[in-house]
Amino acid sequence: MIRMLLRVLGPQYARPVRRTVALMTTTAVAEGLSYALLVPVLRALFGSTPAEARPWLIAFGVAVAVFAVLRYLSDLSGFRAGTTLLRGMYHRLGDHLARLPLGWYSASRTGEVSVLASRGVLEAMSVIAHLLAPFIAAAVTPLTIVVVMLAFNWQMGLAAVLAVPLVAAVQVRTRRSTAASDAESAERAQEATGRVIEYLQAQPVLRAGGRTTERFRLLDDSLRELERASRRSTVSALPGVVGLTLTVQAMFSALLALGAYLTLGGNTGAAEVLAILVLAARCADPLLSLADIGGKLRGARSVLARLDAVLRTEPLPEPRESIRPERHDLEFDCVTFRHGGRVVIDDVSLSVPQGQRLAIVGPSGAGKSTVLQLLARFYDADAGAVRIGGVDVRGISDEELMAQIAIVFQDVYLFDGTIEENVRLGRPDAGDAEVRAAATAARLDEVIERLPDGWATKVGEGGALLSGGERQRVSIARALLKDAPIVLLDEITSALDPVNEAAVHQGVEHLMAGRTVVMVAHRLRTVRRADRIVFVDRGRVVEAGSHDELLRRGGRYADMWNLSLTPTAS
Repeated sequence: MIRMLLRVLGPQYARPVRRTVALMTTTAVAEGLSYALLVPVLRALFGSTPAEARPWLIAFGVAVAVFAVLRYLSDLSGFRAGTTLLRGMYHRLGDHLARLPLGWYSASRTGEVSVLASRGVLEAMSVIAHLLAPFIAAAVTPLTIVVVMLAFNWQMGLAAVLAVPLVAAVQVRTRRSTAASDAESAERAQEATGRVIEYLQAQPVLRAGGRTTERFRLLDDSLRELERASRRSTVSALPGVVGLTLTVQAMFSALLALGAYLTLGGNTGAAEVLAILVLAARCADPLLSLADIGGKLRGARSVLARLDAVLRTEPLPEPRESIRPERHDLEFDCVTFRHGGRVVIDDVSLSVPQGQRLAIVGPSGAGKSTVLQLLARFYDADAGAVRIGGVDVRGISDEELMAQIAIVFQDVYLFDGTIEENVRLGRPDAGDAEVRAAATAARLDEVIERLPDGWATKVGEGGALLSGGERQRVSIARALLKDAPIVLLDEITSALDPVNEAAVHQGVEHLMAGRTVVMVAHRLRTVRRADRIVFVDRGRVVEAGSHDELLRRGGRYADMWNLSLTPTAS
């Protein structure tokens, strides 16, 4: 458990965790040794000279005071370590998630990451703050008392030693019997969280279909499965709880019988047997608490295992020494890329000279957006090379690569802040005049003028308080402010009304001026001014040339162009 915790936290947190564990162990040993003083105290009190118990009582009081101080320090250390590790864990998880390839973020992982990043991290870090101290006390204090019992009476001490493997066997068996059900419960909880998110996201569809009052079957099914899995987990843990209780009670009864036998036989004094039985009773309470603590630790261990699996997922490798491209031309050299068991890009070769514009068109699912994602190194190619300025993108650090590229997607995501804060994400150190100039070039100033709070207008989570066209203008202003030499555009006007489309096109023209551009578009009117157009289908380049050249050939591009000119029948 501790090893997995240290692996999840990372080596930088190993020292404070080990220091906290050492302090908690010392505290547990001190507690057990303080109980050892009960033997001479009771021996003197029930002997012929009770006054001899006074120094032992003083020693017992001092030992209890030392234990209390150690307990305070160990608990304080646990809380402080837990708080520090919680903050560090969030940073580590966030940094790692930001480095994982986008292909890792499948739909099924939405619920997993949501649970891990919220309740999961809290539960895992609560091990240090709340569970580790009682667990160590429940394990170490009884062992210390057993050693003390051996020192005072080897027969009863040996009988207590025999209980150790029995208790350990019950704990191991409980852990093994509940492992499968705990894993199933975690899986069902993750699935249910994903279904809740899906239910919330599906509200527009459900309401449009007149199903606002109906239960969502997929969510109901997942919640029922979670209930069944939780019930199975509880039932599977029940034999371990009962078994541990019976084992502890049976061993105490055995010690009681052995003590009575030794006392009646005259081998041991009644006071000494009574004192040792008091020690044995002190063993019972922490041992019985192992059932409850063990259940919580198993839950935390399950979360730690999932965190460990995420953190051990390999991100895209970073070069030891980043190479900065001196030029900004782009090249695909025999690139093949597979995803989800199918070939998405199949042996594609193309180039974009510096300062020119390449348009990529083709049917849906042809692999157009994947070309942009490979250029931005959201994925690595399975074969061939993607180069910027003659440098393989795998030889450029992520930070340097992102500094070279500005990306505008069809689905714009804005953070829950002001318009100005979202624009400044392009270049946080930009001056006010530069921010205003970027907004003007993107036609965002028109939006700001009609908003009551202007630049301080809150956009809502994901930009929900703005229209699609307004979000797109913010995105273009952000890209303009970044002033990167390479621009990637992905279907940025496919869902806009004519007014917003015209405004966005004007902003895009400012953005593309003097830069190397690769654009993906369905509306062919937006690509006719490109220096070169490639038609992609099933991951292959079918046609390439200028707009006029492709029309003269009368191929796939010409067919799509003519179809786009055909008026829609009313």
